[in-house]
This record gives sequence, C-alpha cells and structure tokens, in this order.
Amino acid sequence: MDGANQSVVSEFVLLGLTNSWEIQLLLFVFSSTLCVASMMGNSLIILTVTCDPHLHSPMYFLLANLSFIDLGVSSVTSPKMIYDLFRKHKVISFRGCIAQIFFIHIVGGVEMVLLIAMAFDRYVAICKPLHYLTIMNPRMCISFLVAAWIIGFIHSMVQLPFVVNLPFCGPNVLDSFYCDLPRLIKLACIDTYQLEFMVMANSGFISIGSIFILIISYIVIILTVQKHSSGSSSKALSTLSAHITAVALFFGPLIFIYTWPFPSTHLDKFLAIFYAVLTPFLNPVIYTFRNQEMKVAMRRVCRQLVSYRKTTLVMPVL
Repeated sequence: MDGANQSVVSEFVLLGLTNSWEIQLLLFVFSSTLCVASMMGNSLIILTVTCDPHLHSPMYFLLANLSFIDLGVSSVTSPKMIYDLFRKHKVISFRGCIAQIFFIHIVGGVEMVLLIAMAFDRYVAICKPLHYLTIMNPRMCISFLVAAWIIGFIHSMVQLPFVVNLPFCGPNVLDSFYCDLPRLIKLACIDTYQLEFMVMANSGFISIGSIFILIISYIVIILTVQKHSSGSSSKALSTLSAHITAVALFFGPLIFIYTWPFPSTHLDKFLAIFYAVLTPFLNPVIYTFRNQEMKVAMRRVCRQLVSYRKTTLVMPVL
C-alpha cells in the first residue's frame, strides 16, 4: 500500500465536555445516576415482558426489543464519557473510535425501524382492531425485528468503509466526548466534502424518511380516533402520547446533530448527552408511566424476584 495513503494516527484526543471541575462533578453524578437507572429500567422491562404471560403480545414484544436497543445506546458512549470526566488526557484508539461509530449508527438505525414498527402496531390496534392479531402475528413481529437489524447494519456499513480508509496523518483532536462521525471526517488529510455530503445524506435520508412515515401514520391514527366516541378517543390518544413523546426525544437530537446545516459544538454536545444518557432513561418511564398493565406486571415480577431471593437464602439454612 502506498505510504501516502496510510493513516499514521493511532489514537484520537477527546476534548470532552468541559474543563470546569464543578460542572464535571455535576455531570458525573447526573450521568452515572441516569445511566444506572436506564440500565435497570430497560432490563426490568425486558425481564417483565419475558416472564409475564399477560404481556406476550406484539406491542410488548416490540417494547422489549426497544428496551434492548436502549441498553445498547446507554453502553456505547456513556461509560467512556463518565470514565473520562476527571481525566486530563482523554484518548480513544483508532479501532475503538471506528467501533464506537459502528455501534452508534447500528443501534440508531435499529431504533428508527422499531419506532416505525411500534407506530404500525398502534395503527393496526386503533384503526383495524378486529384484524389486529391476524395482521400483527408472530411472523410479522419477527419480520419487523429482522428488518430493523438489517437496515441498521446497512446504515452503519454504508459509510464505515470510507471512514476506515481515510488518511489521518496529522490532526487528531476531536472537540467531543465520543467519536463524532462528522467531526472525525474533517480531521482527514484530504478533501472530504463528498464524504461529508454522503454521511449527511445517509443519516438525513433514514431520519427524515422515518419521521415522514411516522407523521403520516400518526395523522391517520388521530383522524381515525376522532371518528370514535370521546371515551375511546381519550384512551387511544393517551396510548399514542407515549409513542409520540419517545419519537420526539429520539429524532430531535439526531436531526440537529447530523442534518442541521449550521452545526454548533456546544449544542451538539448537549444533544449528544441528551441522546446517550437521557433518552434511554426516559423511554422506560414514558412507556410505563401511563401503562397500568405494565406497572402491575412489573410489581408482580419484582415480588417474584424478592420471593425467589428469600427462598435461596433460606435453603442453605434448612
């Protein structure tokens, strides 16, 4: 291989979030608390849906998979960000940077498709209730899940080979707390305008396309709900509110980070924290806050876990 095309950068320096010790301490407490809470909350949802037969339905199957993806979102950037808060020299290896980019985009792509699948599930449940179980059969649910992972993988792999082969021969400082793809590309020693455009088009297409599909589906659902009685309308809209809130929390930061034509470093950092730390924490809260069936099932599973633990502690004594 020609030496001019080889990357001589073995690691990247991350500038992090702030140099203020007070803000770093606040961010450490805030991020650590929300990260642990999101891990526990999403794990509890997965455990509850798996163990409780009352929740073996398409809606909860998709919700459990969304919680699994949120565990991934919490694990990709948050642990290193928390670890680096009090370090003066924040670095990430070239391979670690590429791996982080890969997982960020694959979990993001999967979550987009899952949110569309959940919107379709609500559309069928509200607009075609008599055919719900026929349409949302196990085969359809598995197809949604397989499609989500395939699209997420393709979304990530389309741009990754170009980034891996970029020549990084000098600048290696990223003004971020993680390997931000748009900023990483700018460090290359060649003109990256076309690659930057391709990355923006790739992320923009899947984001805007997903939002368009979701908006159309929600409009159809709301128009359908308005034709029913006020009681059923309020119940259906209450169910929809959780999905719409989750969609807004997920797509809002991504649109600004990857498709906004006027990037701002401070705003991008704030939105990245929001996406990596706050969104995975809020999703379990949003989907369980008004869902009485889920709350009852969670309490039942927690009681079973406590009972099982007491049994295992008593058995050696007996």
